[in-house]
Amino acid sequence: MRIKLNSIVVDDQDKALKFYTEVLGFRKKHDLPVGVYRWITVVSAEGPDDLELVLEPNANPAAQTYQKALFDQGIPLTAFEVDDLAAEVRRLKGLGVAFTQEPTPVGAVSIAVFSDTCGNLIQLYQPT
Repeated sequence: MRIKLNSIVVDDQDKALKFYTEVLGFRKKHDLPVGVYRWITVVSAEGPDDLELVLEPNANPAAQTYQKALFDQGIPLTAFEVDDLAAEVRRLKGLGVAFTQEPTPVGAVSIAVFSDTCGNLIQLYQPT
């Protein structure tokens, strides 16, 4: 059993695709129509091409409630590993990304948290 696909709910697929590719630097892998929505996946430019993140529309009321509850409580929906947290935070701030938590050492990692502009908080972490 392998993890090949993971989803993140977003409030706007177009805005999410732009943010995840143009700001975070992921590459679009799939963008296919599925009814009124799209099947959009992105992959890391630095990682394996077979690990995909789905930019899933939050059209389901349960997804909207879950997404809002996590955001309101300051809980990141997912986390991405980086090699140099301080440099990545500087780069993203230079692109206008709003951080809700500055780089902070927590046990065996340092973390920072930002808003993805699509209804989610995302954690970046660097192993120490």
